[in-house]
Amino acid sequence: MSPGTLRASMNEEGSNSRAPSSEDYLRANTVGELKALTGPIRLVDYDPHWPRKFEDEAVRIREILGERALHIEHVGSTAVPGLAAKPIIDIVLVVVDSANEPEYAAALQQAGYSLQIRERGWYEHRMFKGPTNEVNLHVFSAGCPEIDRMLVFRNWLRTSESDRELYAQTKQRLVLQEWRYTQNYADAKTAVIEEIISRAHAVATEENCSG
Repeated sequence: MSPGTLRASMNEEGSNSRAPSSEDYLRANTVGELKALTGPIRLVDYDPHWPRKFEDEAVRIREILGERALHIEHVGSTAVPGLAAKPIIDIVLVVVDSANEPEYAAALQQAGYSLQIRERGWYEHRMFKGPTNEVNLHVFSAGCPEIDRMLVFRNWLRTSESDRELYAQTKQRLVLQEWRYTQNYADAKTAVIEEIISRAHAVATEENCSG
């Protein structure tokens, strides 16, 4: 996620749903200049090389951070076989405390990662662009509920053909519209993402009860 997946603060109910991000919010949480889109959002067919690109990047991150990298996961659409996506590998890096930037940020930046997002009000989320600009590296603290949410969504799309198709069709429809920032496009996907996650949770609950 670049500013494209930047999230607004939690709503009054404290759920993981997000209100659409205002431009002021984007500017306040973007490191450096907030850049508007200069063209349409591009989706490409699923590339079977994406998992290998993730693995190569994960090895690189582990070499940089060592034991400070508690967990590394491939998330987002490039982690779902058969799903069209923006050709950017989204990665979740779990550290002890994402707010403690000196513990990990300097090492990443020295290796060519560029800090783009600093969201102190949303799980102390940090987002770095990879050295090749084809990687979005999201940093969260251990135990952050957003990590589980992203993995539930990924894992469900990997197994549910109907919801994978629903999500694909939603994205294809939305990229035909004009957006000022990639985040506006991301916000527009929120309703269908929440619908899919709710369905995944319902199935999991039913399976647990029947088991």
